[in-house]
Amino acid sequence: MNEAPIVYLSGDEMLEAVDMEHAIRAIQRDLVAGLDPAHDLSRSIIDLEHGQLLYMPSRFGDFVGAKVSTVAPLNSALGRPRIQGIYLLMDALTLGPLLLMDGRALTTLRTPAVSAAIADFLAPPIVKHLVVFGSGTQARGHVEAMRVIRDVGCVSVVARDHRRSAQFVEELVREGQDARVGNATDVHDAQIIVCATTARTPVLDGMIVPDDALAIAVGSHEPDARELDSHLVARSQVVVEDVTVAMREAGDLLIPASEGRFAASAMVPMRDIITGAVAVDRARPRVFKSSGMPWQDLVVAAEIYRSR
Repeated sequence: MNEAPIVYLSGDEMLEAVDMEHAIRAIQRDLVAGLDPAHDLSRSIIDLEHGQLLYMPSRFGDFVGAKVSTVAPLNSALGRPRIQGIYLLMDALTLGPLLLMDGRALTTLRTPAVSAAIADFLAPPIVKHLVVFGSGTQARGHVEAMRVIRDVGCVSVVARDHRRSAQFVEELVREGQDARVGNATDVHDAQIIVCATTARTPVLDGMIVPDDALAIAVGSHEPDARELDSHLVARSQVVVEDVTVAMREAGDLLIPASEGRFAASAMVPMRDIITGAVAVDRARPRVFKSSGMPWQDLVVAAEIYRSR
């Protein structure tokens, strides 16, 4: 008997099935239901001449999946996306393919959804000021995600490319959001700070971050690159997806650790916060350092499949 051809979903079709809020709640739900990032399958990163190849397999519940993606830093100069890829979702029982989908669109959705899933617990209840470093896809996605979990007063955009940051602000203003082009010192009164850049050195001064602020760093997954400085990491409650992954890849934490200013034992897995196993420390800043893990793609991809 001939099997039906496998269906491919474009980014637009994926977003029709699952929007940002739906993705955020799916991540929170599955972590409470027993998904443990510490038991996720290992991600492989292969260095290539013009970038990196990533293979990200995972399994949970009724599904198995894998994303193959590429990171090509020089692509922006060629008018091509920096991140590209494809995702294959499979049935866990038969291992038969169920869906193919746009891997770049999946990354665009799941990364800010993961940040918002934990920010829902770590961020102050009132957010008068959100500062976002970066003007690319992830910066935009994180503003959308933070606006799902909180009413946001003003958004300040801080980016090296002034034309793109001004364009980003114009887009937000058209949506009815109070927004402006800012600078790095704007973090002094921010409740949420998002770092979604390609920077390899700190983009802000951790000494001026308020005690009740949440800083989210998603831009780097390399041990020698970071967006946050050692001062902020040392004074914060630090939450990660998984301690082992963070200590292998998160330069934001590895560099302060190498300086003797931070210890791996101080890291809190995000699942422990969401399930209530560990309390949020509101007497000091909170940091969420994301490295990106395969389980995140699987949760959102499976939700897309269920919702079609």
